[in-house]
Amino acid sequence: MAWSWRYEGANGAAAEGPAETFGSQADAESWIGQTWRELAASGVTTVVLVEDDRVEYRMSLQSPAE
Repeated sequence: MAWSWRYEGANGAAAEGPAETFGSQADAESWIGQTWRELAASGVTTVVLVEDDRVEYRMSLQSPAE
């Protein structure tokens, strides 16, 4: 099983981001916890955690006030 992140911009369209692959969900979540600020600064508004082709969940990178 391979875990990875998909990136979306403000309009929901695909956004550019690192093509990282992780061996576990915990590794993927740890990585996003360390890099989300840089992703948000580059225009990524939402990340989607994917296991192989299955979407696990979506997460906004915007603060609640935005």
